[in-house]
Amino acid sequence: MHVFAEGAEMPELTVRLAQSQADLRMAQRLRYRVFVQELGGHGAGVDHDKQIEKDTFDEVCQHLLLIDDSRTDGEYVVGAYRLLDGGGMAKAGQFYTETEFDLTPLKRADLRLLEVGRTCLHRDYRGGPGMMMLWNALSHHVMARGIDVMFGVASFHGVDTQALQTPLSHLHALHLAPSELRPKAIGETSLRPNDFGPPWLDKKSGMRDVPALIKAYLRLGGWIGEGAFVDLNFNTTDICLVLDLNRMNPLQKKIYTKGFDR
Repeated sequence: MHVFAEGAEMPELTVRLAQSQADLRMAQRLRYRVFVQELGGHGAGVDHDKQIEKDTFDEVCQHLLLIDDSRTDGEYVVGAYRLLDGGGMAKAGQFYTETEFDLTPLKRADLRLLEVGRTCLHRDYRGGPGMMMLWNALSHHVMARGIDVMFGVASFHGVDTQALQTPLSHLHALHLAPSELRPKAIGETSLRPNDFGPPWLDKKSGMRDVPALIKAYLRLGGWIGEGAFVDLNFNTTDICLVLDLNRMNPLQKKIYTKGFDR
């Protein structure tokens, strides 16, 4: 196992887009490790025999991968983002996010959109440089392609919505996307803002149980869509994150886009 103690030699990690079916399969195996074995997900896309998690969107997406070729188990993909742009969406017929949220405001706007999803990092690499490397590579990817708005589903672990009332109420009180860019949760398991109780304005307690990835997007200047979606297959409660690249927090933008000028 690659568990990195303080002072230990770090592996030479690289980030690149998937180049082959073998790369895609390794990303799907990582997703199985994280979403199924760690978080208890299940559903039609889970193949326990092959130990992969996949769906029909995979073949039309790009996959941004964190690579560690030094691993002795051969599973060299240790981090991943799944990216779906307008061209890929046209082939798929919709964005993945549209299975949980109405994206009409985003799709009506004259904007270049990029959906980011299936974000995962191997447990041995959390707390190291891997996530920052993925963030930086993603920043370069979206800026090189002139993307205006990045969005996607982000998750709270678990489906006990009563336990999540405080963070969800806080996010809706202070971080709701403007109406012209605001997705809305849909479907039988969707939740509306009034399901979360009165606005929770205390930042310290309101943000305590918000996952780190969501906090990172909020620091960049991101917002959330309206409502939430309970994903019983993945054992998560999902919100939709929206990030307008032209309205990012300047300081955070400088950190994540180091070495690249738009």
